[in-house]
Amino acid sequence: MRLVLLSNSTNYGTGYLEHAADPIRELFRDLRRVLFVPFALHDQEAYWQRAHKRFAELGIELDRLREGPEAPHVVREARGIFVGGGNTFRLLDRLHRSGLVKVIRGRARAGVPYLGASAGTVIASPTIRTTNDMPIVQPHSFESLDLVPFQINCHYLDPDPSSRHMGETRDQRLREYLEENSPPVLSLREGALLHVVDDGAMRVTLSGSAGARLFRRGSDPVELAPGASLDYLAPE
Repeated sequence: MRLVLLSNSTNYGTGYLEHAADPIRELFRDLRRVLFVPFALHDQEAYWQRAHKRFAELGIELDRLREGPEAPHVVREARGIFVGGGNTFRLLDRLHRSGLVKVIRGRARAGVPYLGASAGTVIASPTIRTTNDMPIVQPHSFESLDLVPFQINCHYLDPDPSSRHMGETRDQRLREYLEENSPPVLSLREGALLHVVDDGAMRVTLSGSAGARLFRRGSDPVELAPGASLDYLAPE
């Protein structure tokens, strides 16, 4: 299994996927064509056009996956998969409706390179319970691809002690998750990404321009810098 999981698709001051160009090239280094899953946004055509242009600049042809009865067959034939960001609930709902959750999971576990950005990263977790998105639709289930044995929270924002906002911070919301659930949560800041390789033993490495924060039940959050190994989160 080979995964690259991006917290975000666009860093401030840079173009779409520009900050992740090198990891994307390396992930898909042996491929000329990659399948794009645009289900997280309403205007899938415009989303594909934007992603297609960027991938063309990387020397990769990007094919658009369309919803419908043929979708599982198309995924089974794909040699590389990119699941873009948007609304996580909508993305997972479309995947369940199209019968694609088990298919994408199987392809990724079989070694097909998988790139996720934002919502496409969140669904690599066992469930989408740690997404930041509004539940604009109700998926059949919160169960997602289960490619990594921990939850991921993208676009992590640190608490601002000078803020006058009296609502819950991201930290408080993640602690609430851990009151009801046991899997740890890896919170990726903007610019952070994960490299996951499993060739019999899973290896997880934090990379990118920003760090992350690991939340575990009964423990204080742990700060992680780019380059940190997270192999200890993998099953033995």
